[in-house]
Amino acid sequence: MSAEKLFFGTAGVPRSAKASNSPAGIERVRELGLDCMELEFVQGVRMSEKGAGNVLETARKEKVALSVHAPYYINLNSPEEEKLKASMERIYQAARIGSLCGAESIVLHAAFYQKSSKQAVYENVSKALGELAEQLRSENIPAILRPETMGKRAQFGTLDELLALSEEIEGVMPCLDFSHMHAREGKENSYPEFTAILSKVEDSLGKEGLANMHMHISGIEYDRNGEKRHLVLKESDFNYPELLKALKEFEVKGLVICESPNLEEDALLLKKTYMEL
Repeated sequence: MSAEKLFFGTAGVPRSAKASNSPAGIERVRELGLDCMELEFVQGVRMSEKGAGNVLETARKEKVALSVHAPYYINLNSPEEEKLKASMERIYQAARIGSLCGAESIVLHAAFYQKSSKQAVYENVSKALGELAEQLRSENIPAILRPETMGKRAQFGTLDELLALSEEIEGVMPCLDFSHMHAREGKENSYPEFTAILSKVEDSLGKEGLANMHMHISGIEYDRNGEKRHLVLKESDFNYPELLKALKEFEVKGLVICESPNLEEDALLLKKTYMEL
């Protein structure tokens, strides 16, 4: 399902919500005039099927689009069979419960290079995601697995790696974290660079790639090894107005999830800046 426009929202429950549960977060997202929320299963999938049913009902009622961030403890390049199996199980559970919530996109941090060659890591990640995508299809779980562009150089997840996976495996699409891409090399922070990224997505995945995007944006602090931590947009050098201009220019549709520490303030800033373009 392609979004009919660009939706803006928060990574997890807004800080100003009445309670810290997902339904309260969804209601607050709607009150704020935002459009989407990413369910943060980052410490583990701890939601029951009944809980997922409540989330689905609230999201439908409030007309808020949802996505999921799978647990952080994932390494599809682990040399240990047990760790690899556990990683795949965590992604599977995030997709299973997420889809019961009405979320389609399942964002994940795929792997670390460790001592492997980049090609070997790519092959391991590709094999694991291919098996997972097939399992989800066989169980009629309508989820898209979205490996994320990563901000540290030791992590698997360059734009090229993710586009290659998305071309190769049905049911895999990238999650573009623009702040991570900027932090990784200290570049990717101007209108020409943002348009080059979007052109690359379109060349690789066609119009559908731009019509169904999942993105992360926040302020970011980085050094020569890449990302250090997320910051409030205005306390960072991240050039979000130029990025939003590029997204509008390319008629990008999908979800923009704000991961700044002040969550809803920056999500509203992004939406307002975009609407005024």
